[in-house]
Amino acid sequence: MKHLALAAALLAIPAAAVAEDTAKPDLRVRVGLGAQIKPKFLGSDETKFAPLPSIDVAKGDNEFGYGAPDDGISIPVVRSGGFSFGPSANIASGRKNKDLDRPIGRVKTTIELGGFAQYDMGSVRLRGEVRKGVNGHDGLVASVGADKVWRDGDRWLVSLGPRVLWSDSKYQRAYFGLSPAAALASGLPEYRPGSGIHAVALQGGGLTQLGKGPWGLFGIARYERLVGDAAKSPVVRDLGSRNQWTAGLGLSYTFRVKR
Repeated sequence: MKHLALAAALLAIPAAAVAEDTAKPDLRVRVGLGAQIKPKFLGSDETKFAPLPSIDVAKGDNEFGYGAPDDGISIPVVRSGGFSFGPSANIASGRKNKDLDRPIGRVKTTIELGGFAQYDMGSVRLRGEVRKGVNGHDGLVASVGADKVWRDGDRWLVSLGPRVLWSDSKYQRAYFGLSPAAALASGLPEYRPGSGIHAVALQGGGLTQLGKGPWGLFGIARYERLVGDAAKSPVVRDLGSRNQWTAGLGLSYTFRVKR
């Protein structure tokens, strides 16, 4: 009987190890909410307040992955080493006629759908996104950028990197163009921009935990400079600004989800 008991105990050890190995680790979730000041619309010289949400998920005690503040809503469907790609979505702010003192034309808030690809080298990340507006501006927009990341695990993180933004003629005509009717109504000259690089930008972000508890602070800062046909637009030149500033600050909370 002792031998049977010993054999049963020995058989139970690998079975318990397998059960432990196959158990799913807890998820750590970090959610944040704050406020940001951003341009009233693309090309505006006025600002508005908007919410600043944030969410990150990590398995077990793994550190949270890095995501830039201006990344689209993305789902990586393929990962290989530091390379990943998948679908991406974004909501682009619109413009109302009442935003200006002249009726230059309305742009609806636009849902943009497309994809992203990125290569993460640890402290440096390269990323590109391409999306198509399914309503509103109906245009194609793309961005490429690089980020340098400094971090101490999940205790604090700082990131900074350049961006180049390209768009097709539909996008640029929606935000920067003036149709004959809009030109007549506004007293500005008709303007029909083409496709090309419409902006360059510098994007920064940071976060820090407040002690050893679940609360933390996060913030963003961005400077965007309109260039090319966008910068030549009467909407920007006469009524707005080439310089686009964004800044925001929020509070985060980290918790575990059992699986």
